[in-house]
Amino acid sequence: MTSTAIRAADLAGTWYPDTDTECRRRFAQFDREAVDSTRPRLFAGIVPHAGWTFSGAVAYNTIRELAVRAAKPDTVVLFAGHMRPSSPMTVMSSGACWTPLGDLVTDEDLAQALCAQLDIRAESPTAHSQDNSAETQFPLIKHFFPGARLLIIGAPPRDDVIALVDALADIAQDSGRCVVALGSTDLTHYGPNYMFTPHGVGPDAETWVREVNDPMFIQAARSASPQDVISTGLQHHNACCPGSVAAAKHWAQRMGTTDGEQLRYCTSADIHRNLSFVGYCSVVY
Repeated sequence: MTSTAIRAADLAGTWYPDTDTECRRRFAQFDREAVDSTRPRLFAGIVPHAGWTFSGAVAYNTIRELAVRAAKPDTVVLFAGHMRPSSPMTVMSSGACWTPLGDLVTDEDLAQALCAQLDIRAESPTAHSQDNSAETQFPLIKHFFPGARLLIIGAPPRDDVIALVDALADIAQDSGRCVVALGSTDLTHYGPNYMFTPHGVGPDAETWVREVNDPMFIQAARSASPQDVISTGLQHHNACCPGSVAAAKHWAQRMGTTDGEQLRYCTSADIHRNLSFVGYCSVVY
């Protein structure tokens, strides 16, 4: 490692616990709710990124199944970031991320090779744009893949994320690295707090989100092309980070998997009733 800088945890103690003991207590709770995948081999997954009270169990489920059914990875690639189509691609290219379970060290070799091939903005532990969409996954990744390195990539919702993933897959193959990929997104942000109320507020609106809008994106994430994943998220406002999902899905396609399996779905209204709420899902490939 060429840098010892540590990315500070902005959300520890609020969005998720800030101690090893409390994290592991929550993991034990999450594990009791977990759903097993039906697939013998996995390569990638989709995780939500709200506070653990709302979506931690769903994110845990995805990463647990990867830990059980994927080859032991040298590197975990986390596609994350609330990005616009015009946003630059980014990669954290040095240092490490603090977690209550120990630091996650950046795969600097992969990051630097990617920067050499693509127009991608290199970020650091002290100057980075990724937000809760990345940080809420860090303790989960450290728990399940304690020896793996981390590569955090900001994948905007546009078609050139396909070329980004292709370049990364080629670099990983040439270097002999085993890699698993995660795409971080929440689903429909509905209600007055999010200025999105196409079906008003109340039970009918919640039914529409649960039965129409969120399933539309989940189905795209499972079986549509990465390009259609992006267009579905942007057109129907049913994913806050569709570029991350498209990237993870294309990674799985590069590994030979054609479709995804849904494990879990819920909304924040399942935990706390409110006119404004958010959907969360677990999908594995």
